[in-house]
Amino acid sequence: MTTQRRRSERGLHAVTTIARAAIAHLVASVRRSALQHPRRFALLGGVAAIAVVVGGPAGVLLAIFALMVGLDAVIPMPGATWSQADERFWRLVRERRHARRVLWRRRVMPERLVVVDEGEGWVAVAQRRALGVQPIRVDSVTGTVEPAKARVFDGRFRPERSAQERWKGIWMAYARGQALPPIAVYRVGAQHIVRDGHHRISVARDRHLDLIDADVVELLRGRTDAPAACPAAADASSDCAVAPGARLSPGLTTRGDCRGRCGIA
Repeated sequence: MTTQRRRSERGLHAVTTIARAAIAHLVASVRRSALQHPRRFALLGGVAAIAVVVGGPAGVLLAIFALMVGLDAVIPMPGATWSQADERFWRLVRERRHARRVLWRRRVMPERLVVVDEGEGWVAVAQRRALGVQPIRVDSVTGTVEPAKARVFDGRFRPERSAQERWKGIWMAYARGQALPPIAVYRVGAQHIVRDGHHRISVARDRHLDLIDADVVELLRGRTDAPAACPAAADASSDCAVAPGARLSPGLTTRGDCRGRCGIA
């Protein structure tokens, strides 16, 4: 009888120890998530308080919703989630607003994309040379042909609120490793003017990608003997010169892809 009691006590002690460890881990996860996602936990607390006040079936539904929000924060699902995309988007929106306020206090104009009018000036009469799809540096895109997009994105391609749904959809596609179509740009010297793909550039910058695939059309200022777009291998200024540790966008799996497309050995 004594032996059986000892076994029961040992079993109870083991279960208690496991339970305490699990509770401690859960509390630590909640604290960590609360620090990482303060807005989400503020929402969780508000919904839970409303559920208590309302009561009845509506209160039960609100409590279930609060529980789902809490579980998503404490026990995130594998891979990227829409909540992650949402957090990334609003972080950029807040950064843009903060930068604008700081520059306004210093009486400095905020960073803006250069707007290039395709129908006027030298651009309208410039020779165009299609160079095909090739990787370009994300930070080399400094302008746009769409004035409306220059209002949606600032000079660092940080979005405003209206870009939310499309931006988050593209962020999720990048996170899942889906291949996206190349952006379309004009090349002017070492810089690029985006014709299509503003949201993709914004997401690529947010994910700290160095290169992105682009369908490039070079604009020539009346020259007929312009050099090729991808110079010889040793030219470090080439758009296809890949620095060690550079991160490539989906579709560029190796640095060999980049160099191969430019004819660099």
